[in-house]
Amino acid sequence: MANMATVEIKAYVPARDIDLSKRFYADLGFEIESLSDDLAYLHAGACSFLLQRFYVKEHAENFMMHMLVQDVEAWWSRVESQQMAKKYGVRVNPPENRPWGIRDFTIDDPSSVLWRIGQVIDSAEQTA
Repeated sequence: MANMATVEIKAYVPARDIDLSKRFYADLGFEIESLSDDLAYLHAGACSFLLQRFYVKEHAENFMMHMLVQDVEAWWSRVESQQMAKKYGVRVNPPENRPWGIRDFTIDDPSSVLWRIGQVIDSAEQTA
């Protein structure tokens, strides 16, 4: 029988200005390894993606990333302490409990990629 085990999957996230985007993601909490002038590997814990020097407005404005974390409030505190909205001129919405069992917040990156960063909550927390 063939070995169909997977190792990982990564999205290629577009960047209009890759240097600005790398600073944004470093401030957000990602570690960055530049692979070339046009590509970087970004990771936080076990989560990773590739940031590429590529931008098509319609593509970027419809691109969304979702990251589950253990402590959404810690990530939110990082966004606030780094003054991400002011520093990068991006849209940021504070954490909310969602009816589908996630507490999350949203933040757009400098290329308009929408991120939802959240944690799983139990049913009692959903109504709080």
